[in-house]
Parts: sequence; structure tokens; C-alpha cells
Amino acid sequence: MKLRWKSIFPPRDLGWNHVRAKCAQPDCHNKLLTRLVPGAKAGIFVQEQWYCSPDCFSSASRGFLAWLSTAEIIEVPRHPRLSLGLALLTKRFLTTEQFQLATSRSEAEKIDFETTVTERGWVTEKQLAAARAIQWGYPVLGQDLSGHRVVVDLPPILFRACSATPLYYSSQAKRLVLGFVHRVDHSLLQSIEQITECRAEPCFITPGELDRQLEHLAGPRHYRQVLMEHPGAIPQMARTLGGYAQELAATEALFTRCHSYVWTRVAGSKGTVDVLFQLKNADLPLPSEDSPVIPEINENVAELTFGKRANRRG
Repeated sequence: MKLRWKSIFPPRDLGWNHVRAKCAQPDCHNKLLTRLVPGAKAGIFVQEQWYCSPDCFSSASRGFLAWLSTAEIIEVPRHPRLSLGLALLTKRFLTTEQFQLATSRSEAEKIDFETTVTERGWVTEKQLAAARAIQWGYPVLGQDLSGHRVVVDLPPILFRACSATPLYYSSQAKRLVLGFVHRVDHSLLQSIEQITECRAEPCFITPGELDRQLEHLAGPRHYRQVLMEHPGAIPQMARTLGGYAQELAATEALFTRCHSYVWTRVAGSKGTVDVLFQLKNADLPLPSEDSPVIPEINENVAELTFGKRANRRG
């Protein structure tokens, strides 16, 4: 049997320029057939964009990081259906007299309503969680979901920052149940959905349940989170990502923004790492009039980030 050369090497009419055009980085200097030679490294995808090497990915990351880091976050307020006091009254956790006393004190002394009712022992943590569930139209934690070990490839740093915790997670079913204490954080929900494509379902829990459940979280093998508290300037952040791409033999990267963090997931044959850049300590340029605006709570936010996976050909 004869082995034809063209079955091993790409056709001559591809040319070097065509091969180099495969990389989305405009100043790519890689002249090797990295994608077309059998057994070569697969390169790194960011959505539909393909980068031939960690160096090209690192260079391209500057644009993604700059876009997300300098964007102005405008939170679209969401008001609950009822006030906390009315929700407690509706559930009969408070008497009319207690409700009136707490309301009067809150208005006169500028003291939070919740502080008054908890200090006086009128309601329990569980009753507060049930009232918040009525406020926001989400369920309260079911007893069958509490106190179980949850293996999740998501950064606990974000959960602690948002007073939330995973109660159930299945990457195969694309389902995540998140328990919140004070309010449903839609920025966190959307960021998780953009990175994992999981449907995130919120519910309410007590502060005690939050603390206990966070202790039951575990990460899968070959997964880790990295917090860059002082990430430096954009070029330094990009070099950090390039280093992890090299270390993990990365094939994919995803970018999103959650409050004051830029969250980047780098995944490859040697594992997955979630890198969180803390922007309040970063050396960033001052925002200009042309800086992008990202609604923090908006159903269309997925169109404004680099976290949503795209269909790829080839």
C-alpha cells in the first residue's frame, strides 16, 4: 500500500499565509502548522476565536481583560414584591402590634427593621428566610438539600462574597441550586451561567445554613481557584493567564465579570483553573467617556461578555 504525502501534509494551496490566518491574533508570528499537523497542540478557543499558542492567547487576553476591567457597572435595581415587615406579617411570624412597633422604631431611629425584630427575639432565622422567599418570589431551602457534601468546580471566593452557597450541582444535568441569605445576586447567577452553561436556580437559606454548607463544599480533582488580590496592570494580568494556559495545555478560556472581579476560566488537558482578578487593587487606567457600560442585572448581559460558549466548526 502506498502512502500518499498529501494524506500527511496539508495541500500546497493552503500556503503559509493561510495557516497563519487560522490564529485570531493579528500579530501572530507562529509559522508552524500547529493546527494542521497530526498530533500538534489544539490551540485555545475563546468563543469562536482560535489562538495557536499561549503567547497569542496571552496577547489577545489584554483586550478581553481591558474591556471587562474598565467597564462601568450600572446596577439595575430590583425591588421586592413586599417589604420584609409585610412579608413577616403575612406569614403571621409577627403580630400587628410587633409590626407597628418595629416599623415606628425603624422610621424614627433609622434602625433596620430586621435588626429590631431579631434583637427582640420576635422571629427566628428560619422565619426570616421564609419571609425573604415571599419577598423575592423564590423558594426557601428544602430540608433534603441541607448538610450534604457538594462537589463543585466553581470558586468559593465568589460564594462567600455574595453570601451564597451551592446546595446541589450536576454538570451533566446542567443544574445548580444556589442558596442566598439576604438577596438573590443576579450578577453571580449570570456569571456562573456564562462560564458553565448551567441553569442556576436560587433559593433562600439561613446564615447558619450558609456557614455549614460552605464547610461541605469540595472541589473535583484537577480543579483550583486562584485569587489575584493585587493583579497589577492589564499586561501583567494577561501574562498570568498565558502562564496558566501553558501549564494546563489549555484548549479553552472563558471570561466574565462578577461585581469587582474579572473571572477567567482556563481549561485544558491538565486541569481547570478559575482565576479571579480583584479589580479594586488592580493598576487600571482611568475610565474614559468611551468606556463600555455593563448592566449588572440584565438578561442581555451575556451578549456583553466573553463567557458564553459558541458553536464551532471543525
